[in-house]
Amino acid sequence: MPDAQSLLQLIWLASPALPVGGFSYSEGVEAAVEWAGIDSEVKAIEWLSDQLYLSFARGDLALVAQAIPAWRGGDAARIRQLNEWVMTTRESAEFFLQTEQMGRSFVEWLKLHHDDTAAVFADLPASYPVAFAFAASRTGASVHDGCLAFAFGWAENMVAAAVKAVPLGQSAGQRILSRLANEIPTAVERAMQFGDHERQAFAPLLAVLSARHETQYSRLFRS
Repeated sequence: MPDAQSLLQLIWLASPALPVGGFSYSEGVEAAVEWAGIDSEVKAIEWLSDQLYLSFARGDLALVAQAIPAWRGGDAARIRQLNEWVMTTRESAEFFLQTEQMGRSFVEWLKLHHDDTAAVFADLPASYPVAFAFAASRTGASVHDGCLAFAFGWAENMVAAAVKAVPLGQSAGQRILSRLANEIPTAVERAMQFGDHERQAFAPLLAVLSARHETQYSRLFRS
């Protein structure tokens, strides 16, 4: 079990209040409300659960599981490889904007807490998962627990987006979050088993919805 300080640091990193802009993005949820029929709590649960296993766990979550030990081992070449994978596998302009903007904002926040942040990221335009992994690597928490924090932070942002976009009530949002929280440990276990040739970012419907969101008539979110 992580000690109290490590646990608090993970809670902090997973907080939607972290000033990195995660609340600005719905990752396709808002577009799915209009074009994929997400119009109820049940459908929102199904959509986000599928997204957790089919997209998030196979891609960014699996990458964080690999990036944390790479940061701890000082493997700069590996970090660059992983960061390049993120930047080149975003399937829409909005998804690229999200990981680039959140990564940049995360690095700015990290400068307040780690004196070497500016030097570490001087020539590395970090994606959000890679920047998060750096922060998690500086805690005393295990890779497993760092991935749990990353996944729960994602889940909170997605539920908040669904509550606003469907729209749903706060109680419905909490039920969805409870379902995702129950599924996250399994998703993390799977993500930690993926190698480089198993990690993937291929979700065609999600990519199409993200692209359509760029010209959606009325929207609340940046993706």
